[in-house]
Amino acid sequence: MNALLAHLGVSLRLHFRNRMALLYGYLFPLIFLVAFYVLYRHERVPLLRHMGELLTVAVLGGACFGLPTTLVSERERGVWRRYKLSPVPTWVFVASTVVARYLIILTAGLLQLGLALALGMTLPEHPFSLLVAFTFVAFAFIGLGLVIAALADNVPAVQALGQCIFLPMLIIGGVAVQLAALPLWAQHVSAFFPGRYAVEAIQGAFTGRGLEGARFSLLALALVGFAGCLAGARLFRWDAQQRFSALRGKAWLLLALAAWVAVGLLAEWRGRIAVPVDKEIPPPATKPASPPSPAPAPAPTPPVAVAPTPLPTPVPARPLTPPPPAPPEPPWAKLTLADAEALDYQVPPDNGIVSPFAAPDEEPEDFMKELVDGVRNKIAIWPPGTDGDDLRCVRNLLYVAAVPDAIQMPVERYLPRVVYQHLIDTYPREKLIKILTYIAQNPEAGMVITDISDLGIEGEAGDPMVVRERAYLYAIKMVARLTGRKAE
Repeated sequence: MNALLAHLGVSLRLHFRNRMALLYGYLFPLIFLVAFYVLYRHERVPLLRHMGELLTVAVLGGACFGLPTTLVSERERGVWRRYKLSPVPTWVFVASTVVARYLIILTAGLLQLGLALALGMTLPEHPFSLLVAFTFVAFAFIGLGLVIAALADNVPAVQALGQCIFLPMLIIGGVAVQLAALPLWAQHVSAFFPGRYAVEAIQGAFTGRGLEGARFSLLALALVGFAGCLAGARLFRWDAQQRFSALRGKAWLLLALAAWVAVGLLAEWRGRIAVPVDKEIPPPATKPASPPSPAPAPAPTPPVAVAPTPLPTPVPARPLTPPPPAPPEPPWAKLTLADAEALDYQVPPDNGIVSPFAAPDEEPEDFMKELVDGVRNKIAIWPPGTDGDDLRCVRNLLYVAAVPDAIQMPVERYLPRVVYQHLIDTYPREKLIKILTYIAQNPEAGMVITDISDLGIEGEAGDPMVVRERAYLYAIKMVARLTGRKAE
């Protein structure tokens, strides 16, 4: 135990003297956090729905770059050859290295969390679940870092191997790009990457059900971490003169690879590939009461002679039934122009990434023009935009602009113009201003549509709240145009 604690202290001191390790461990994750804040600063709670991605990037930087870079550079300097001369068992050095790296990653995560809170994010829903999930994620990627250190003969090789794992994990592994924005084949491939389960486990602690909804992800991370740590320990090299090509026992790498394959196959078998979507379900329609069954006919009686009766005196006609009461006034009808002027017009610019809005003279490129024209031709008869009251129809039409924006499709900037033109052609201007103002004041009301494939736009938004926020932003932008706050 004394040897483990002593080596732990040495490892921490050496880490804080290594500028490259500090770059990957602290500065690199903070750059991602600032970039995400610039992209999503207009969300109602900044960064809250992206902390799973950001903390996973922090762990990736510290475990898949910082850890192997430190191990290989120390091996090249002869540090580990001196350790081998000591009577301390190998597992002590490996265990203390893992613990030291976990503490380093934990401090980087706390730094990211503190900065996110300072930027306006709220506390996670399940703090204890966050600690548990973060620990599992760190364990999984530390095992991967040990494997990279075993494979690399020098520091440049570490950088090359790290990028070969890091970039695919970001793009198709569900770390930097939302799974809902990926094609179906990429969602299947992502099931074999631990980054997907890392994001799910951590994000569940912020906005989900905590550990209850992350059992499979934690199991996958534990399996990947155990296999990686075992393979990395068995292939551990003490001397820089030992080359991986001449190393015995390379079959241990198959154990680490088999863990990834096993996790992906298990996810396929259990049907966990599809991106979960929390859709709002309308209340079931009230079933009309069945009419009462007719009473049985009475038994026939023999005829009886009856004396003729005089004609009855005519009864005066009943007064007419009063007309039914008028339907209640819709909630948006009481709004005024002052309510529209009171909206918060600090929204993203039209040429930005979030809620883009093409200019009137901006035409889509050839490969997108067919999609835009298809939506323009179908939107007038699209059932969600024509069936129901005016408020529901306008809100659903806003989702036509919001869904492609949430998925980040190339056609996203041209559809808001199509929706806006259809709205001003369908509704009187004053009425439309009131309805859009009401939607902007109540962004969480009503149902949400996350799939508009019946309009020819393939893809489904994974997070309904993102679609709601985009619809809220587009409602404000359209009110600004209708009231003259923004020129056409």
